[in-house]
Amino acid sequence: MEPKIERICEDVVFGEGPHWDISRQCLYFVDVVSKTINRYVPATNSVYKAYFDTYPSFIIPVEGEKMKFVLGFEKNISVVMWDGEKYRLNDGKCDASGRLWTGSTVHKLAGVAEKLGSIFSLAKDMAKDHGGEVTCSNGLAWSKDNKVFFHVDSLKKIVERFDFDIATGNITNRTVFFSYDKHNLEGYPDGMVIDEDENLWIASFLGNKIIKINSKEPETLLTTIELPAKQVTSMAWGGKNLDELYVTTGRNAFQGDGLEPPIHGSIYKISGLGTKGYPMVNFRMA
Repeated sequence: MEPKIERICEDVVFGEGPHWDISRQCLYFVDVVSKTINRYVPATNSVYKAYFDTYPSFIIPVEGEKMKFVLGFEKNISVVMWDGEKYRLNDGKCDASGRLWTGSTVHKLAGVAEKLGSIFSLAKDMAKDHGGEVTCSNGLAWSKDNKVFFHVDSLKKIVERFDFDIATGNITNRTVFFSYDKHNLEGYPDGMVIDEDENLWIASFLGNKIIKINSKEPETLLTTIELPAKQVTSMAWGGKNLDELYVTTGRNAFQGDGLEPPIHGSIYKISGLGTKGYPMVNFRMA
């Protein structure tokens, strides 16, 4: 059976940072360009949003706090209160211990000398800089046994593999696991998720597609799913059974692109993939 691709949210300029809340059965995501955080409720097909005066990069609920969220804003991480409905008030994810991970980015994809950023983690009130000479930190994923950490460096067009210690949060033994250039893939790797079969799904920014690779075997491309949108940014497993893949896209003017809605900039839902993901982890403050 071919996967089913549906457009579900169309009023988005540059969607990013999707997070499925399994307890509330809703999808949180940010619109970077519009400076909004958003909540999509499939049961009612409703979208709620709140506006800010700076650019958000991700939104993650705080464990045990119904209206408290951790947000990334450019170089800052903030905790905000939001009821998820009214106007009150590059990727981040939490590992299995509730430790927040994110990274710095260059914000430009071509014609600019590379600056080197880092991979960061935040546990309670303690931040750790893991270094890494990163050009544009994006997708983050962990193996089922929490012994391996995968990280996307978009400008290098690679997925990196690290040994991971869940107790300390340390990452070691860095290697290049998958290279877009070796497979002649168009675009740049962006957001990333892992499924129950431990395959990695990667959004291809400027590539009109999602790819699936084997997380056990380096440089093993398994599947390609073409999308109508060019700027595919990130993904999250969602739905009651976590077998629906919610995909964020953008239509921001970039390198002269004239991308028109609703095809570009919508949130897509892909079903019928024959696999499912794991519940996303909320940030633990205590």
